[in-house]
Amino acid sequence: MDFVMLVGVGLLTGVTTVLFGFGGGFVAVPVVVWADAALGTDAMRVATATSALVMVVNAGFATVVTPRRVLLSLRGSGTLLLLLAAGATAGAFATRLAPAALAHWAFVAYVALTIADLLLRPGFLRPDTRGGTTPDAPRPLPSALGAPIGGVAAFLGVGGSVMTVPAMRRAGHTMQVATALANPLTLAIAFPATLVSLYVAAVPAAAHARVHLVGLIDLRAAAALLLGALPVIAVLRRRPLRIPDRIHAWAYIGLLVVVTVAMLLVV
Repeated sequence: MDFVMLVGVGLLTGVTTVLFGFGGGFVAVPVVVWADAALGTDAMRVATATSALVMVVNAGFATVVTPRRVLLSLRGSGTLLLLLAAGATAGAFATRLAPAALAHWAFVAYVALTIADLLLRPGFLRPDTRGGTTPDAPRPLPSALGAPIGGVAAFLGVGGSVMTVPAMRRAGHTMQVATALANPLTLAIAFPATLVSLYVAAVPAAAHARVHLVGLIDLRAAAALLLGALPVIAVLRRRPLRIPDRIHAWAYIGLLVVVTVAMLLVV
C-alpha cells in the first residue's frame, strides 16, 4: 500500500516539476518522512537524500524536454551553476551532521517565511514599481546567490526552486519561464547532494525498521515516486497547460501552504 501511495504522490511531483519547477523536493520530503516514519528522527535525513535523487531524475528529464529558446535565458550563468553545486555539496554534508529535528523545523520555518515574503513583498504577485522591471527585460540571477541557495536547498532537501522561482519572477520572468528555468538550476543542486548521500553510511535504525537504504537514499521510495512522475512530465511538456500568470503565482503559494501543513502533520 505504501508503494501504491508513493506512486500516486509521484504523479503529483510530476505536475509540480512542470508547473512549479519543484522537481519533487517539496512534495517528496513530507511523503518520504511519512513512509519511513519507522526510522524515527532519521526519517528526515533519509527524506532529504531520497528527495535529491528524485529531483535529479525529474529535473534532468524536465530540462531535456524544455524548449531551447527558454533555456537560452540561462546563457552566461556558468558561474551561478558552479556556485549552486558547491553550495549544495556543503549543504548535503551539513544535513548529515546536524540534528535531524533541526532540518525538519528549518524546513517548516523556511517555507513559512517564504510564503509571508511572497505575499507581502512586491515583485511576485504584483509588480515592483520601484525597480521598473518589466517582463520584457528580465535580468539574470546574480552569481553570488548560487552558494547560499545551493547550501540551504540541499540542507532542506527542497531543490532550490522555492528561492530561484521567486528570484526569477522578481527579475522580470513570467511564471511559466521562471518555473521552467528552475529545473536546470535544481539539477545543479540535486546532483552533488545525491552523490554525497550515496557515500554516507546508512542510519542504524534502517535495519530494524526494514527500510533498505543505499547510503541515505531509500531507493524503493525513489523508484515509486519516479514511476508516477516521469510519464506526467512527458505529457505536460508535450501538451503544456495554459494558466494565467497571476493564477499560476497564487497556485505556487498555495502549494507551499499545503507542504507546510503536511510537514507539521508528520511531526
